[in-house]
Amino acid sequence: MNINEAKTILLLYRPNTADADDPQIADALALTKSDPELAQWFEQHCLRQNALRAKFRQVGPPAGLKEQIISEQLAEIRRNARRKERVTVSVALSVTFAALIFIAISLLPNFRGPDQSLGAYQIQMAHIATGGYGMSLLTNDPAQIRVYLAQNAAPADYALPESLGKIPVAGCAIQTWSDKKISMICFRTNPKLAANQSDLWLFVVDRNSVKHAPETDAPQFAQSGPLYTAAWTQGDKLYVLGTRGDEAAIRKFL
Repeated sequence: MNINEAKTILLLYRPNTADADDPQIADALALTKSDPELAQWFEQHCLRQNALRAKFRQVGPPAGLKEQIISEQLAEIRRNARRKERVTVSVALSVTFAALIFIAISLLPNFRGPDQSLGAYQIQMAHIATGGYGMSLLTNDPAQIRVYLAQNAAPADYALPESLGKIPVAGCAIQTWSDKKISMICFRTNPKLAANQSDLWLFVVDRNSVKHAPETDAPQFAQSGPLYTAAWTQGDKLYVLGTRGDEAAIRKFL
């Protein structure tokens, strides 16, 4: 696990909670003890989390809100209680929600939403592959896989490296990333695996949906969580191939 992967994982960590019991978070926490740069970043992350939590605890209902609600309820009993009650509650919720959003933005000026970088994408796909997913289609026929993906509006016109094209397929599934469909093609290099199991996975998605995607078809290798991955682009598509092992284990399929 490198520093960037640890940061991606630790973004989910909240101080003084049970988050530290998560094995993946625990590994990232251990890395902060040996890497000064990561330790400094993590300290700032915890300070922001604690500040945000403290601000949330200070948020209270607007002054006089209780009395206003009671007054309006009494008036609406004489006219139309249900209609006015909905309006009051809606206004109160809108004010509270707007206040929470304002506090969050004020405390986190550099917040840019979910991490959509190549590293985050590779880690998420690796965890999907090793997390007990179910194949949408079980088949050893590559042509049937392309037909199924095309029928479900997932990338189907992908190009396989020559070596990978010789590996038997086990089936496919469709995943999502940033509202884009991902074609997940499952290969079986070990003939002893069950028909619904795989040990090599290829993910194909629109290259524009992942930030910092490679600009060429030259593979970029990385340890992505539980898998070792190779990433490259060809045309308008980003390819990520993953398996357990190291760079040598995945190069033979490219």
